[in-house]
Amino acid sequence: MYMRNGIKLPFRVGVSPTLHIRGLIATQRIDKGTLIERCPAIAYKKNAEADKTIFAKYVFDWDETHEALALGYGSLYNHSEKRNVEVDFDLPKKEIVFTALRDIDVGEELLINYNDDSTDPVDPDYISFDKDLQN
Repeated sequence: MYMRNGIKLPFRVGVSPTLHIRGLIATQRIDKGTLIERCPAIAYKKNAEADKTIFAKYVFDWDETHEALALGYGSLYNHSEKRNVEVDFDLPKKEIVFTALRDIDVGEELLINYNDDSTDPVDPDYISFDKDLQN
């Protein structure tokens, strides 16, 4: 179990059992509705130049004009159309909030939907990039 600021986090960084890239794996049962993590966010105006950087693969759409990079472990939640974690934005506090959508068992990966619940597939370049880091 990881500690951050004296808080025991209910996950560890490991290897995704389905994607075979870095991901977050539950180290204890996480009940539905449990706040998993509040990540400070660095928000900035969307622009074409930023989209060409490596960070484009790790940011969230903050609002119509801004993107945000999640600090903490926020950028390590992997994508699934069958997500078990909900993502919310606390704009006044500039935080990205991760909450369990259902009960999550020990050893299960924590997953969000990058596409706002659409059925669009995740960008394959994201997966290939992270696999390159492991070699």
